Amino acid sequence: MLKLSILDQSPISRGQSASDALKETVELAKTAEQLGYHRFWVSEHHFARTLAGSSPEVLISYMAAVTERIRLGSGGVMLPHYSPYKVAENFRVLEGLAPNRIDLGLGRAPGGMPLATRALQDGKSPRFGGDDYGHQLDDLIEYLGEGAPADHRFAGLVATPEVETMPEAWLLGSSGGSALNAAERGFGLAFAHFINGEGGEAVLDYYREQFVPSRFNEQPQTLVSIFVTSAETAEEAESLASTLDLSLLLLEKGEPRETTPTIEEARNYPYSFEDQFRIARNRKRMIVGTPDKVAQELKTLAESYGTDEVMIASMIPDRKAKQNSLRLIMEAVKQLEI
Repeated sequence: MLKLSILDQSPISRGQSASDALKETVELAKTAEQLGYHRFWVSEHHFARTLAGSSPEVLISYMAAVTERIRLGSGGVMLPHYSPYKVAENFRVLEGLAPNRIDLGLGRAPGGMPLATRALQDGKSPRFGGDDYGHQLDDLIEYLGEGAPADHRFAGLVATPEVETMPEAWLLGSSGGSALNAAERGFGLAFAHFINGEGGEAVLDYYREQFVPSRFNEQPQTLVSIFVTSAETAEEAESLASTLDLSLLLLEKGEPRETTPTIEEARNYPYSFEDQFRIARNRKRMIVGTPDKVAQELKTLAESYGTDEVMIASMIPDRKAKQNSLRLIMEAVKQLEI
């Protein structure tokens, strides 16, 4: 059966505080577990007033305390900002608290505007070059394993606590560079179709061709993440998705809001012809419709990527509508597999 997972970015809706958004993410993780979702990841965004999730490690620990079975992870930790050793320690602690349930998802994007990046790297040299990122990944692997080798600058260093199990290791990406980094180190690869709606099939094929078995995975492990919105009727689904249409449009135009747009704002926005073109283009990054339509398109997407797992990113501003959307999707996919 097709595995379904969730990526939640803790969006702050109109009338919500950031605290409300974080609590909603926690409740959504509990709901996802009840519905049978495979894993639940939270994102890392900095100085983003519409998104509350800036520290996935902290949020994961809270969610682990109120769930029992669902896998929990970062989608992802933006490694260039941090010491690989500290990241390894954080996830060793999480794995100790929730054995065999933790996913260490890593990315190299800034995750925010340049001002936030400068603050995160205050006193350090910028770390967004390909070679430096690769060295960070290699260091992280050593710290999570038997420790840094004798010729390492921190010889013998190992991440503590030394727990019995290992978090799953994933790289997030939408390009061949991410695919190669993941393949060479035996990480899983999570392709962000919600960022790059074209060409992902070739990226995953390249990853599989270059894959080298490791302590993390003996075989290639993949998933694809995409924006998904569903409701009982096509009209309602389109209405709910219109808020994401407007959010992406405003972001592209350099006009972000402090909260996720409402359906009413999306309905009344003065769209130009160019705006409509951009919205149509962005729909390649989404699946929108009734549960049956969504389930079939999710299955088709998974088949085209050659993967058995799809991660749903839902940006529906209304809490009940979001939970209902995720329930309808899971029920429809289960029915499709019968």
